[in-house]
Amino acid sequence: MKLDRPFPYRLYLVMSEADCHGRDPLWVAEEAILGGVDIIQLREKGAAVEVFLKKAAQLKTVTDRYDVPLIINDDLKVAIRVGAFGMHVGQQDLPPSGVREAWSDCRLLGYSIERLEQLQSAEAALADYLGVSPIFRTATKTDTVSEWGIAGIRQLRGLTDKPLVAIGRMNRGNVAAVIQAGADCVAVVSVICAADDPRAAAADLKALINNAIAI
Repeated sequence: MKLDRPFPYRLYLVMSEADCHGRDPLWVAEEAILGGVDIIQLREKGAAVEVFLKKAAQLKTVTDRYDVPLIINDDLKVAIRVGAFGMHVGQQDLPPSGVREAWSDCRLLGYSIERLEQLQSAEAALADYLGVSPIFRTATKTDTVSEWGIAGIRQLRGLTDKPLVAIGRMNRGNVAAVIQAGADCVAVVSVICAADDPRAAAADLKALINNAIAI
């Protein structure tokens, strides 16, 4: 798998087993991919390495089947051992410089920024894309200090050429505005993982994103 353009993804699913509310996360992931999800991040905060690794390996069988990149959230050992496509880290995690030093084969490295001053840091410069977190506060992400809003995305777009992934209470009512403000990609959790029909939910979001890009 290779990148034909700097960031060829529009709909990004962040998931954990808990996010799937008792349903098989592998089924949720496959349905989401069939609906239009371009890239998946596995986030299992607090899980033991071996537990995380087992879940990642199982999910990778699904993502590999559809040539969808698997990103591991904040666990370098799991990312390397499972042969993930890349890794995503936040402000309280191993910094991008540490990932680059330890894992030269990382093909896609994301870094969450929560404040404007973090944009011009040396760590942000080492990332392939920036997770703009959160756009709006959400129950699935409670350790952040602010919210960017649509105006924040627009401001960031004017200050950097790096791909911007918007996350934080993204839904069908606001994805178009986020894309039109300058985000390259929208990341979601519960709007797909908790949907009665994950495939339909993904297809709906993807259509809204594509329509916003076309405007």
